Amino acid sequence: MKGRSEATVDDMEKIKITVMRKACYNDLIEKYENPIEHACDLCEGQIFFCENAEKPNGLCDSAWESIYPFVLELANGGGNFFDGWMKNEKSAMLSCNDGFRPVSFLVEVVK
Repeated sequence: MKGRSEATVDDMEKIKITVMRKACYNDLIEKYENPIEHACDLCEGQIFFCENAEKPNGLCDSAWESIYPFVLELANGGGNFFDGWMKNEKSAMLSCNDGFRPVSFLVEVVK
């Protein structure tokens, strides 16, 4: 990641994490996944706020592991991922690593 400055906890940016979309690939689930009772509690439009680059309550561990490097970068003042990928350089569109039920998140600095 590029552009990150080492900020103290007091200087860290507040981050907003919005659940933008949930997908479900039933064909892959039927073919490869063992049945599970409960997969994901997240809902489209759900919002989490992250302070000091700490995982918000209610956000699943798997999603956090996927988005944390970007959250940390943004919280420390970085951004402009992949040289202009996002229209807002202080944001990133990311997804969790669940190949059966991926969830897309908009991660952005709160202004």
